[in-house]
Amino acid sequence: MTEEKEIAAKLALLGLTDQKLNDVLKNKKLALALASIVRESGTESAIDDKSTASLLQSLGTATKDITDASVLAARSLVTDAILAKKIKSTIQLEAAVVYIKATGEKANSADLDSAAGVGQEVTPEMIDSEVATYFAENNESITANRYKSIPSLMAGIKKLPALKWAPPADVKKAIDRKLLEVLGPKDERDAPPKKTKKEKPTPDAAVVEEPKTVRNMFTEGFLGDLHKPGGNLQIKPELMKEHLKATNGVVVTRFPPEPNGFLHIGHSKAIAVNFGYAKYNSGICYLRYDDTNPEAEEERYFTAILDIVKWLGFTPYTITYSSDNFQRLYDLAEELILRDKGYVCFCTPEQMHENRGGDNGGARIPCKDRSKPIEQSLEEFRAMRDGKYSPGTATLRMKMDLNDPNPQMWDLVAYRVLNAPHHRTGDKWKIYPTYDFTHCLCDSFENISHSLCTTEFYLSRQSYEWLCDALEVYKPAQREYGRLNITGTIMSKRKIARLVREGYVSDWDDPRLFTLVAIRRRGVPPEAILSFVNELGVTTSNSNIQVGRFETSIRRYLEDHTPRLMLIPDPVLLILDNLPDEHVEEISLPYKPGSPELGEHNVPFTKRVYIDRSDFREQDSDDYFRLAPGKSVGLLKVPYTVRVTSFTKDEFGKVTEIHAAYENDKKIKPKTYIQWVADSPAHNSPVKINEVRMFNRLFLSENPESNPDGFIADINPNSLDLFKDAVIEVGFDDFRKKRVKEGSGPESMRFQALRVGYFCIDREATEDRIILNRIVTLKEDAGKSSG
Repeated sequence: MTEEKEIAAKLALLGLTDQKLNDVLKNKKLALALASIVRESGTESAIDDKSTASLLQSLGTATKDITDASVLAARSLVTDAILAKKIKSTIQLEAAVVYIKATGEKANSADLDSAAGVGQEVTPEMIDSEVATYFAENNESITANRYKSIPSLMAGIKKLPALKWAPPADVKKAIDRKLLEVLGPKDERDAPPKKTKKEKPTPDAAVVEEPKTVRNMFTEGFLGDLHKPGGNLQIKPELMKEHLKATNGVVVTRFPPEPNGFLHIGHSKAIAVNFGYAKYNSGICYLRYDDTNPEAEEERYFTAILDIVKWLGFTPYTITYSSDNFQRLYDLAEELILRDKGYVCFCTPEQMHENRGGDNGGARIPCKDRSKPIEQSLEEFRAMRDGKYSPGTATLRMKMDLNDPNPQMWDLVAYRVLNAPHHRTGDKWKIYPTYDFTHCLCDSFENISHSLCTTEFYLSRQSYEWLCDALEVYKPAQREYGRLNITGTIMSKRKIARLVREGYVSDWDDPRLFTLVAIRRRGVPPEAILSFVNELGVTTSNSNIQVGRFETSIRRYLEDHTPRLMLIPDPVLLILDNLPDEHVEEISLPYKPGSPELGEHNVPFTKRVYIDRSDFREQDSDDYFRLAPGKSVGLLKVPYTVRVTSFTKDEFGKVTEIHAAYENDKKIKPKTYIQWVADSPAHNSPVKINEVRMFNRLFLSENPESNPDGFIADINPNSLDLFKDAVIEVGFDDFRKKRVKEGSGPESMRFQALRVGYFCIDREATEDRIILNRIVTLKEDAGKSSG
């Protein structure tokens, strides 16, 4: 083996993509450094843990220019610490490299561990304690500067010795929590200074700005590194010629869901990747239902999957089914046996498991049926087809390589007996192909150029390619990207089914879930989901994203695309005693300031208006800026302020009416404005809302399954707040009539309720019964538990 091939073989163990591997080989220093690190690790097989592989790659980058032999010798200590998972972060790695550079031949494991913070776990409680102490010591400055002090707070707290190894994101969260506790929510004092308008430059002085570059997941990272059509080698060159002739050399992808449940947020990435990559490259994408398990498939899942694909804005080139190919797959199974690469196995599931190494990964033992004559296996396979064996007694297995370290090469099952009718083929078949047999062959039949799947199928690439080559058919190129996970929720179909069955949620589309039908019902725009996926990009690492980041992306989209209306979830009547009973003013409000294309509408202002109960306090305080006795407060877009003079309460102590003076005899600049809705029957105001649903997080923790009592014990008892007496301004009716798209669902009527959140109409609403769902809050810190 040449030196270059030896280096390439070593680098392949780090899980580099083909493109990345080629790039690294062009950088001789980096390639030699990484090859040396792999040799130091002593590994002979691929490093499956992505985090470990990434840290080793970073170690190579950090040490590629080092020539001091003593430092390079000490580097093996860092390599060992990474493999032992003692060094887990880039912060620790950087400290470790600084240590070996300084000590060279004097370096040792104990001192390295100390220098890199090994074992120095910083708990959330420790972070909170240090942050609280820092706030106490700097209280005067924090109180004076309020939220403007965040940058200096971050800089100062990060320097605390006790937090040296603390995750920066956790420190930021602790600071945010403490700020909210000490200062309360942001208000007018925290608003940025108004920008003064700059004079437009003269033509001579004008500067042409470069257009902003927009992140594109199809040209960066994993997708940007993919091969061009025709770049995947075949066992026979003519197979590629036939493939390119059939496709005209365009990109061909597929989205192949199993129709055994509803898609969840993770599938949105798969849809965006497969349909989006084909569209970006002027190619085509199939929607292929992987319907090989009739026991778990239902028609409603087929319908829901297609609806979601279309809702996200994609149109399949055509819709296919794995069951379309049952006869063709069966014929190839017989061909596999005839090539002596398949055999009928009569092992029980337990025997098969033990023969494949058992729980402890022991030696593989060939099945006693593996060496039977081809004719016998063929006869037995046909007997399986004809229903002569009962389920679990016989399987067709692929004769692969039991000595290969990859479990996907240990004689996988290709066919099993199932006495279950199929929704499309009826009772014709008694046997059904497995995913491992079906998937790659259906990809081949459809001339897929890029078989894109998540990294959980990384090991399956070898068996995928083996079967195509064993049958000498066109071999698509399977490539794996990291899946999208949202923390703080449950994605398992089985566990969601339990939540539905036991009544913790109303159905699979309950807006507190993260199935795509639930997210759609909640009112999240499909464009916001696609933008979110694009922001994250596509790499080979799994994305474990906190709900808050997803919500921020939704919020950003809604801010730009929704009108603004005044909604009062918990109304209390405010009577302006010094106005005549018949007083009415027409106030013109834009649906969205700065967006004239959305138009304007008029709302009445009368003697009697509703305000939200949360905007009134019986007793005033210096840090409170809304309505209280004796305080002047503005009503949004109303010319003058109002000042509370008295209020009444019922026998339970609940405020029922607030009396105030309309201060139209003097001009007062209020410290804040509150929203309101007039009581004016002549104008059909207010519009009554039968139900406002404020959804909060369904689970209390970031990982519900880590609860020692199970994920059910982690359910948030306050995941839904209902308001049944809410009112909204008359602009709601006008906008609903003008803006809901023909043929679109009610959730497409989205708006921003000032100071409350973003909302849509729920699917259960009718013309006479209005139900609103809160999509997200206006700001993340407006309710950390809100969803």
